[in-house]
Amino acid sequence: MKPIKFVLIGAVILFFSCAKEKVVEVSTDFNFNWKFKKGDMPGVEKADFDDASWENIRLPHDWSVAESFTQENAGGATAFLPGGIGWYRKTFRMPESASGKLTRINFDGVYNDSEVYINGHLLGKRPYGYIGFYYDLTPYLNYGDNENVIAVKADRTAYLDCRWYPGSGIYRNVRLETLNKVHIQAWGTFITTPDITEEKASVSVQNTVVNKNEVSKTIDLHVSIIDKAGNQVAEVNKSVDMNADETKEVEQTFEVISPKLWDIETPNLYTAKISIRENNQLLDTYIQRFGIRDIEYDAEKGFFLNGKQTLFKGVCLHHDGGLVGAAVPKGVWKRRLERLKEAGCNAIRTAHNPPSEEFLDLCDEMGFLVQDEAFDEWDNPKDKRHNFNQQKAEEITKGYTEHIHEWAEEDVKSMVLRDRNHPSIVMWSIGNEIEWTYPSYQEAAGYWEKERKVSMDGFTRVDYYYDEPPYSIPEIKERFKNAVPDNYELTAMAKNLSKWIKEIDTTRPVTGNLVIPSVSYFTGYTDALDIVGLSYRQSVYDYVHRNYPEKLILGTENWAQWHEWKPVIDKDYVHGVFLWTGIFYMGESRTWPIKGSSSGLLDFAGYKRPSYHMFKTLWNEEPHVYFSTTKMDDSPYEFVNGDVLHKRRNDKYIPMWGWHKYNDHWNYEAGESTVVEVFTNCEEVELFLNGSSLGVQKLADNMHDHIIKWHVPFSSGKLVAKGKHTSGTIVEYQLRSAQSFGAITATPDKTVLKANGYDVVHIEVELTDKDGVPVRVDDREVVFDVKGDCKILGVDNGARDNVQDIQTNKIVTANGRCLLIVQSNLNEGLLEISASSGEITSDVIQIEIKK
Repeated sequence: MKPIKFVLIGAVILFFSCAKEKVVEVSTDFNFNWKFKKGDMPGVEKADFDDASWENIRLPHDWSVAESFTQENAGGATAFLPGGIGWYRKTFRMPESASGKLTRINFDGVYNDSEVYINGHLLGKRPYGYIGFYYDLTPYLNYGDNENVIAVKADRTAYLDCRWYPGSGIYRNVRLETLNKVHIQAWGTFITTPDITEEKASVSVQNTVVNKNEVSKTIDLHVSIIDKAGNQVAEVNKSVDMNADETKEVEQTFEVISPKLWDIETPNLYTAKISIRENNQLLDTYIQRFGIRDIEYDAEKGFFLNGKQTLFKGVCLHHDGGLVGAAVPKGVWKRRLERLKEAGCNAIRTAHNPPSEEFLDLCDEMGFLVQDEAFDEWDNPKDKRHNFNQQKAEEITKGYTEHIHEWAEEDVKSMVLRDRNHPSIVMWSIGNEIEWTYPSYQEAAGYWEKERKVSMDGFTRVDYYYDEPPYSIPEIKERFKNAVPDNYELTAMAKNLSKWIKEIDTTRPVTGNLVIPSVSYFTGYTDALDIVGLSYRQSVYDYVHRNYPEKLILGTENWAQWHEWKPVIDKDYVHGVFLWTGIFYMGESRTWPIKGSSSGLLDFAGYKRPSYHMFKTLWNEEPHVYFSTTKMDDSPYEFVNGDVLHKRRNDKYIPMWGWHKYNDHWNYEAGESTVVEVFTNCEEVELFLNGSSLGVQKLADNMHDHIIKWHVPFSSGKLVAKGKHTSGTIVEYQLRSAQSFGAITATPDKTVLKANGYDVVHIEVELTDKDGVPVRVDDREVVFDVKGDCKILGVDNGARDNVQDIQTNKIVTANGRCLLIVQSNLNEGLLEISASSGEITSDVIQIEIKK
């Protein structure tokens, strides 16, 4: 296969001053001083409606996490949190100086079925809650002393409209943009690099310029590039003649000498300043941050970033942030992404919708490769309660399929226009596990028949997850031909989505997450894709490569288990995986009180799990050793002739979602039979109990599951694992038996907050004994005392069965731990925070808040 090469400079449109020259501000933060009320009321959209009694809030805002978990008018698919209807209102003034200009409002996301009004006028509706959008306010604005009122309705009466927790309300940022009548169209800048070498990068800046004047104009469009040190490294200027009411594409090219490339190790970013002048008068300034990099894909050799072969060490992430719901502060995402980066993660798939702009900004800054995904369902709905095919249609489960035929083109193009300039994004995904919803695909595949004749005298079951397709390609084609026709043609939607993306951006490949590739390869679905993503289909890697070698394949949804990474090492044509998932997410549950998934490397509170340490040893060269313990009776193992063996070792079972029961403590009954599981990339490990060696084991002898295991009868004291790396480095990890609860430690992740209304601090609390040893077997209620001007975002203990109220100052721990997140307001000052349980109180933490 001829390599597919894509080159681009990623640019994120921001609006702020970063150069010495005067900057005309285009965009302002519109998140503060909103009013909110849940429920639907007549006349709310009108300017004179009385909202004096409404709650005062700032955005982003998710009303569902402010309420209690419940089984009334809620369900596990959306985390047992209620939906409903909510209204937002904001009163503001526009200066007289803006009356000759254009004003638009930009919403990064409103969930769901939003309606936006200005001074009683309906601006529009947007059914898809995960997409950014904007409206022109100009025709309806008042100026000077006359007030304006913007009103926004979010409708989640269909409270099971998603298979995971979506959030409720204006859960992402809002900006107000005031522009001259000659301006750059919203999302109208696109920067590409036709050629990149170590010596120079050829840069093309494409701007969509709009002249809304009734007369023609001649403007100067000036672009300057600023490096990290503040030095101008390139500039270009172009005179542009604009007819009255004309929109024109303007391209400018120049070179950046000795470019510092963006990559996952050193995510170098530049700043571009785009200025519009008329008769030497500065009209508008657009400030953009960008990174220079090129990407290349090859079916045999994989992915290349700046010419370097790079494996995708990826995770899938839903858009909620645990206790903050869908309104996730940037600092919450930063802490989570830092921990994933520490594990060696370098890639993220945004399951299963476009993320926030702030999230992508962080990926640019931190060096993550991103697969930006559009949709979870197309023509046919998925069952929100049980996944896969919908069993019955209900008002409370109606989702995006109600709107996709009207809105798909605009929504997918909006995703690409908003996001196409982020250097972190290296592929677009048009959909997740779509084939499930087309019955003919399931029927043709043959996996789900109750019994299947495979010989003259026998029947057998063929397992979807472990086996290659049960029929030959000609047989599958014949079965598809004879299947009952679907109401819609999957390939038609796939080809349209791919075409619409490529009308906007050809610098990246298009992919999709496939579950029935044995059918999709010949129906035309994969013809719409540059990369075939495979969901839990390790069993068909060889099959698809053998039969369709021209297509690049990638594991785009994989269990967080060793056996999912092993093919990446063993097979040159498998170029990486995206684990399900990087972090616990809310929703996709069927049983009360389980509020979400436990398949993540990190739990809801960001605590590390054994799977985290497993992949840290696989994705890093730096020596690492970690172990967990559990009772033998609670484990999947048995002790046979001196060896710890898996109970199901003689069948084709392999671990899938989640993780078996484990503990990160050394507290059991005397003599109790336990299993110690060691996760390491060291050549060998020696285990010690109270100074006595329990033997040495080599990792090479445990490669079937990449876990070294010891059977250890419990004895109180200290358990230590010492790993010897091939480099000669010795690393160790230890657990000590804890005594009774006697102290609380509270640890902040920072001691200074910015007084901007956004910055956050995470306070991790741990129950310990009097000697500071963590107590994991005694959970208590912890109450936080927070003094000072701040906002308590909430508490969590990381457990999936934790359905305690979130936005409060108290919580019962899980495994002796809990988390508090506090956000700054706009005032400087000092916070004093402590945690107590009964008569035991932690030291007081002091957090300084300053401008």
